[in-house]
This record gives sequence, C-alpha cells and structure tokens, in this order.
Amino acid sequence: MDIPERLGGIKVEDVPKLARHAAREANPLYPVPVLMDENELRGIYYKVMERESMDIGSILEKQRAYFASGATLPVEERIAALKRLREAVRRRRDDIARALREDLGKSDYEGFMCESGLALTEISWMIGHVRALSRERTVATPLAQFASRSYEKPGPYGNVLIMSPWNYPFLLTIDPLADAIAAGNTVVLKPSAYAPATSRLVAELVSECFPPEHVAVVTGGRRENSELLDQKFDMVFFTGSQAVGREVLRRCAERLTPAVLELGGKSPCIVDNTADIKLAARRIVFGKFLNCGQTCVAPDYILCNRAVKDRLIDAIKSEVRRQYGEEPLSNPDYGRIVNQKHFDRLLGLMGRGNIVCGGETRPETLQIAPTVIDGAGWEDPIMGEEIFGPLLPVLTYEDFEEVFTRLQGRKKPLALYIFSKDKKRIEAVTSRLSFGGGCVNDTVIHLATSNMPFGGVGESGMGSYHGVRGFEVFSHTKSIVDKKTWLDLPMRYQPYQRALYSPLLKMFLR
Repeated sequence: MDIPERLGGIKVEDVPKLARHAAREANPLYPVPVLMDENELRGIYYKVMERESMDIGSILEKQRAYFASGATLPVEERIAALKRLREAVRRRRDDIARALREDLGKSDYEGFMCESGLALTEISWMIGHVRALSRERTVATPLAQFASRSYEKPGPYGNVLIMSPWNYPFLLTIDPLADAIAAGNTVVLKPSAYAPATSRLVAELVSECFPPEHVAVVTGGRRENSELLDQKFDMVFFTGSQAVGREVLRRCAERLTPAVLELGGKSPCIVDNTADIKLAARRIVFGKFLNCGQTCVAPDYILCNRAVKDRLIDAIKSEVRRQYGEEPLSNPDYGRIVNQKHFDRLLGLMGRGNIVCGGETRPETLQIAPTVIDGAGWEDPIMGEEIFGPLLPVLTYEDFEEVFTRLQGRKKPLALYIFSKDKKRIEAVTSRLSFGGGCVNDTVIHLATSNMPFGGVGESGMGSYHGVRGFEVFSHTKSIVDKKTWLDLPMRYQPYQRALYSPLLKMFLR
C-alpha cells in the first residue's frame, strides 16, 4: 500500500483498500471521511497486514471458497487483474528500485533491466495471449470413437503456493504470479526473508491489486515456510537452492501435490580456441558479475582450451576494469552480497587457486570485488558447490573431447554456455550434454524472453515457465470426448459378436 507522504492527516477515502480496512479496525463506526494521523494509520496498517498474512489457515479457507465460486475463471477478469498488476508495477517502479537497493545494493538501472522491467514484459505477454491460451482446442478423434468431438480444455489447478528467492526477489515473485493469475488460480506468495524490503513492497503492491482471497502474501522465515508446506495446496512453485528444493519436494510428495522446482547448479562456460576472445570476455563478465554473481544462471566457472587461457584471462581483467572501474567496490552500480552468512561462505571459497583479478573485500558493506581464480582444481571446494557470488574459477582442457568427459559425469546444470565459431562443436555440446538452457556466444540472456520456456533438468530443477509454458505449468489440461447420441456402434458391448465385428475392430485398432 502506498501511504501518501504528505501533510499531517490523511483522508481514508484517499488511500487503498487495506488502509481503509485498517481505519475500520481503529474505528468500527467508520465515519467517512476519517481523518487520521499518518503514523497512526501506518502502524495500524502494518498490524493488520501482519496478522492477515500470518493467519495461513484462514487465508487458505477464503481462497478455496473464492476459487470454488468461479470468480477466477472468466478470462476478462484474469486480464483485468493482470492489468491492475502491470499498472501497480509501473506506478511503483521507483519504490521497487529503492527496495532492491536496500536488500542487495542493486542500481536503479539494473533493478529495472533485470527485475521490474522483465516482470512487466511477462505480465504484458500474458495480457496479450491469455484469451488464446484459455480456449478449448479440438484434436483429432480416432475412427473407433465415431461420432464424437475430442478436445482439450485448460483449467487452473486451484490454490497455488509460490515460494520465491532473495537474489531476484521482485522478478522471481511477480513473474510466476502473472502466469498463475493468467491461468485462473488463487495464489499465496511467500517471498524470501533475506530480502525484507522487497518482501514488504511486494506485500503492499499485492494488497493494492488483489483481495486476499485471490492473492495473499505471507512473510516470515523458516517457521512460516514450514507452516505453509504443512498445508494442502493444489500446486507448489518453488525457486531456490537444491537443498531447500529437496525438502519442498519431500513435503509435497506426502500430499501428492504437483510441484515445479526452479533450482540451480554449477553452470559451465566453455570457451574453445575458435572463440572471439574479446567478445567472450565482455559477455562472460556481464553474466558472471551481474548482481554480484548471485544469479542462478550465472556462469559458475570457465572451461577453456589451454591454448587461449592466458589471452582469455587478460581480456576478462580488461573487461572488469572497463565495466566496473579500477575500484569496483567504489562503483555505485556494483551491489553487495545478501548477508553475512553468504559473505563468509564466499570468503572461504577464495582460499585455493591463484587470484589473478580482484580479491578485494569490504566487510562493512558485505562487498567482494569481481574475482578471477586461475589454477583451481576439479576437487577444490570452489568446484564442489554452486558459487553464487563474484568468484570465477578458470579451468582448462587440452582436447575438445575432454569437455564431454569432464561434464557428462557431473550434476546437470541449470545453464550451459559455449563460446565458439565451430558449428560442429556447438552442435555436439548442445546435443550430447544435458542442461536446463543456455546460450551460444553469450550468457544469461536466454531467460529474458516470454517466447521460450525457462527451467532446469535433473538436479537443477523440474518443470519450466515463461510465456506459453508459464500458463501451462499453472494449468491442468482436461482431455474430453463429447460423444454424439445419434449413433451408437454396438461392437464394444457384450455379448461380443466376434464373427461380425472382429474385422472392423482390427481395422480401427491398428
């Protein structure tokens, strides 16, 4: 809710619905207009929001009743809801940028480019396509089912839970929310406790756009996560770490609840001896150090041909200076590590190998400069877990076939990148290796589109979303046969008349 920052008193009729609800809490007689002190209204508002957001059982009960009423099904209502969401994101763009800066040190430019702007793109795509996606689709009917019409009818799951992470706390909350609303669901959103400013803003924004029986936000940490997973949802969508993803899937399995997991992994970046080294360095630096490396599809490490390693490292060092300056930690557009726990973890990973670029830290602001590490081994700690920070190990291979030997036995990554001009090598990598998605001669941009699905495979996740796939993942498609009554072929009924109908049956079923 956007409580106006003006004057000493506020007319309740001038502020959104939840504020009016807060005023009623303070004054049940509710004379209109009510003039209240801003701080009083703000305090009442947050008390009401906190109580409502924590009453999980009540939220679910109301959402189930709301869904059962059919209120979310009309396509025009879905479009209207998405338009309200889009308008709110546009209106609160500056507030979103401030929240992202507070949580992660993101610049306004990066916050819009990588979070609110991409969220607007997905919302707008859904507004333009939801009518077509929601229609019944006639499919071919087998001759044995003559006379009838066969069709597929997409429908919402019902009440869904979306659990989002801290690294892109706005985008990875609003993107799946738009898909879920387009598909006709009610939604409980659980943003990450590690991004409190953005979580608060999401709660305000959602309360402006939706009644809580349609979309509600539950804030908090592990206790609230556990309480939510104790409930029976019709579908769960989780974005986060592999460790937490395993627990989410286990809890969903207890209730046979379908789940989509968007996880992570150690995404390799392959550079061969035909690559444009200067351009490769520029795009690797962009993808790796965006959001201080706290990106699920960031290149986790480089695997390059030994013959080009020195040139590549020199080019990366030049690009770090060009993009972030001589002192990256003083660059106002360079962010920070999310919290002390992750900062300390990253410091522990810097101990092995030769730091050839960066390595500077600023503990008081939880900052680590873009750091390139040469000489790391496959068995070193930095190669044993997803880095999720601004540390870039460089490993090498001699013969290109070694790429497959090294990567085929490892856990399947969320992304894979290859820099090469050799079409046969590119085809071999994209065919023989299993990974969620990726780029040829670039990094991370494959997720910034509503025209392709985004998701992992194996340890890096299950299911995908964005665009058409986003609508489908929050929908169940019913297969329906509409059998006509003016003809009823007798061959399926007992007693079976084998002599008469066996030839027909064999003709139909072949």
